[in-house]
Amino acid sequence: MVKGGALRQRFTPFDAVLVVVLSLVAIVTVYPVLFIVAVSFSDTAYIVQNKVFLWPKGFNIEAYRQILENPKIPRAYWNTIVYTGLGTLINLLMTAIAAYPLSRPTFFGRKWFMIAIVLTMFLTGGIIPTYLIVQKLHLIDTMWAILLPNAIWTIELLILKSFFESMSPSLRESAVIDGASEYRILGSIMIPLSKPALASIGLFYFMGHWNSFFIPMIYLNDTSLYPLQVVLRDMLFFDTARETGLIDQATLTPQALKNATIFISMIPVLLIYPFAQRYFAKGIMLGSEKG
Repeated sequence: MVKGGALRQRFTPFDAVLVVVLSLVAIVTVYPVLFIVAVSFSDTAYIVQNKVFLWPKGFNIEAYRQILENPKIPRAYWNTIVYTGLGTLINLLMTAIAAYPLSRPTFFGRKWFMIAIVLTMFLTGGIIPTYLIVQKLHLIDTMWAILLPNAIWTIELLILKSFFESMSPSLRESAVIDGASEYRILGSIMIPLSKPALASIGLFYFMGHWNSFFIPMIYLNDTSLYPLQVVLRDMLFFDTARETGLIDQATLTPQALKNATIFISMIPVLLIYPFAQRYFAKGIMLGSEKG
C-alpha cells in the first residue's frame, strides 16, 4: 500500500502532460508506417476509392510480386545494400583515423587543422566544383563517386574526437610504456573502447547512405547503378515509372507499388535501429571519464 501510494504521489500533472505529448508523438510516428503497409497489401479498388486507413482491404500481394519479378527494383535494392555497407565501413575507418590524432593535445598543427575542418561546415565549394573534381578523377558512373567524397562527415568526426578526448590519458601512457605504436594504440585500445560512439555515428552514416538519392542522381548516369532511393524518386513520377516498366497500369495502382517499395526499403532500418539504440545514450553522452 505504501509503495502504491508513493507511486501515485510521484505522478504529477507534468507527468500526465508528458504522457499525452509522447502518445501523440508515437501516433504521428507510427501512423505513416501502418498506412504504407496497409496500402501496399490492399486491393486496387479500395486504394482508388481512398478506403484504406490502417488495415489492408482486399488483401493483395500483387505489388510485392511485381517488385520481385521486375529486375530493376531488386538490383537497386542490392546496390543500396552495397553502397550503405561499404560506405559505412569506409566512414567509420576514416573517421577513427582522423579523430585520433586530432584528439591528441601534442599533435602538431592541431588547432589549425580543427579550424579548417570546422570551416567546412559553413563554407563549401559547391556542387559544380565537387562534380568537376570527381570527373577529373574518372569516378563518374562508379560507386566510388558516392563513397569517397563523403568518406568523413564533420559532425561525426567531432563526436568521435570528443569521445577519444574523454578517455583517461593513463590508457595511452600505459600502452606507450609497453612499447605500443600509435597504430596499435588506435586499433587495440581506442577503437574497442569506443564501440558506443562508433555505433552511434555508424547509425548516422548508415541512415545517410541508405536515404541518399541526390548524390547518386548527380554522379550516376547508368541506371543499373542506381540505388533504391533514386528508383523511388522516379516512381513518384508515374509516367517515368510506366515508361521504364516499373508499373503495370492495367493490374496495379502506382500507389500500391510505391508503398510496397517504400516498406521494403524501411525493413533494414527497422531491424538495425533497435540493436543500435542502446548505444545512443553512451555515444551521445561524451563527457564521462573512461577508466
